[in-house]
Amino acid sequence: MSGAKRPYVICHMVPSLDGRIVTKGWKLSSRAMAEYERTAETFDADAWMIGRVSMEPYAGKAKVPARKAGEPIPRTDFIARRGAESYAIALDPSGKLTWKSSSIDEEHVITVLTEQVSDDYLAFLQSKGVSYLFGGKTDLNLKKVLEKLRKEFGIKRLLLEGGGKINGSFLAADLIDELSILVAPIADGAIGTPSLFDAKEGKGPMRHLKLVSSEPRKDGLVWLRYKVRRAGTTK
Repeated sequence: MSGAKRPYVICHMVPSLDGRIVTKGWKLSSRAMAEYERTAETFDADAWMIGRVSMEPYAGKAKVPARKAGEPIPRTDFIARRGAESYAIALDPSGKLTWKSSSIDEEHVITVLTEQVSDDYLAFLQSKGVSYLFGGKTDLNLKKVLEKLRKEFGIKRLLLEGGGKINGSFLAADLIDELSILVAPIADGAIGTPSLFDAKEGKGPMRHLKLVSSEPRKDGLVWLRYKVRRAGTTK
C-alpha cells in the first residue's frame, strides 16, 4: 500500500490547563460537554476513533461463544458494510470488546485487530455484523490501518479522540494533521494520569504546530486549533 492515501486526522480532545485528559472528577457542566460535541460536528468527519477501554461503554456486553469445529478463519479483513454515513472505530488489538450490535447510534462499527485474535472471536464479530481490519501480526501499523480505512470505507476525515497512549502513538507516527482542543478551565495537578500525548519516556516525538484559530467558548472553555508542521516545511 505504499503511496496509498489516508484520511485527514484531527485529534479532538478536552484537556485541563496542565494537559491531563481524565475528566472524571472535574465536574464539567453538561454545557461544557455539549460544546465538545458541537465543535466536533464542525469538522464534518466521516468517522471517529477511540481505544478499547474508552469504547467499552459503547460496545456493551455479549458472550463470545466457542466456535464449532471447522476450517481456520483466514486473517483477512471483513467488510460487513460500506457506504455508512459515519463510522465508529475501535482500536482493539487483542480482541476484547464484546459487541452487542454492529452500530452505535446508527454509526457502523469497525474494529481494528492484530492477527493474534482467536477464530472464536472473529466468528463472533462476523455473527454480529461488525467489520474488522487487521493492522499487523502482533502490533498495529497505524499508517496501514488508516490507508485501509480510506480504501475500504472511503473515510476521508477522521476524528481521533483517544487516550494518551493512542494519541501519542499517532503523534509519534506523524499521522496527526490537525489538533483541536477545548481547554477546560481546570488545573488538574495529578501525577501519573494520562495526558494529551503519552508517547515515550524522556524525550518524546516533538512536533511543531501552527496556530489556526483561538476562540473563547461557554463555561470558560477556550477552543484552540493547530495544524501540524511537517518536517522540512514552514507552513
